[in-house]
Amino acid sequence: MPSGFFALLDDIGALVKASAASLDDVPTQVAKTTGKVSGIVIDDTAVTPKYVVVLDPSRELSIIFQIAKKSLINKLLILSPAALLLGYFAPWAITPILMLGGAYLCFEGYEKVHSLFSKHHHVQPESEAVKVITPEELEKERVTSAVRTDIILSAEIIAIAYSQVTDQPIVNQIVVMLAVAVFITVAVYGFVGLIVKADDVGVHFTSVKYGPATQKLGRGIVKFMPHFLSILGYVGTAAMLWVGAEIIAHGIPFTSHLLHELEHALHQVPALAWFAKALTCAVAGLIIGFVVEKIVVLLKKVFRIKK
Repeated sequence: MPSGFFALLDDIGALVKASAASLDDVPTQVAKTTGKVSGIVIDDTAVTPKYVVVLDPSRELSIIFQIAKKSLINKLLILSPAALLLGYFAPWAITPILMLGGAYLCFEGYEKVHSLFSKHHHVQPESEAVKVITPEELEKERVTSAVRTDIILSAEIIAIAYSQVTDQPIVNQIVVMLAVAVFITVAVYGFVGLIVKADDVGVHFTSVKYGPATQKLGRGIVKFMPHFLSILGYVGTAAMLWVGAEIIAHGIPFTSHLLHELEHALHQVPALAWFAKALTCAVAGLIIGFVVEKIVVLLKKVFRIKK
């Protein structure tokens, strides 16, 4: 009996050691996974600041915190468990779901590009009633809209994170996905908070209590931020197209092989290889988005006719 007890302790000790050795790889897996979702992270960061435009500056950080909190809850309590369950019961569905999400990103990216170059602007009819809402209602609408957009991007992040750890023990899968969810949420919304309050910092630096150099820096920050937000928007749109198309490409063996061939052909110049792949994917994403947009318009017409 004692020998059996000690043998059990040995087995438990071996299991703990094996689990600890496996968990040693978690930081590497988290770093690798974070790199894979960098394009979506850029897009998420670029999209979010628009939700606090024209709102009370004193409420900006509160609004961002609300969005971040709901984003984290969605990742931890809904999306991560859903990915694990789906991976266990229907692993074949992961790739198609990723590709559908990629198509959505391409569609969103195309819509943004189209709006930039479209010469047609919607004019509100004079007879159409203007909806008047309170600042509190506007804030609630903005948060709801931001969370709705975020959940699509978060689903892509979690799905990609899961696809990177499918060959790992279940404990590693859970730890990596939760770590990625927390790290990315804190990083994205922390950076967004810095962006939206940067102009306030600039205004503060222009105070007479600071020296000429600090005041000049403050004025520079205030002038630069609108341009930075504009550039960030363009980068976010490009990232959306690039990431969406790359997700779809990796789901199709032929196109995945072509991307690898392109990277291999330019492997001696890594920066050029990355740029060529990103540009190719962005153009492909624009084409995919155009096709998806036409399908959406057609479906709307069909359902309108049926009604």
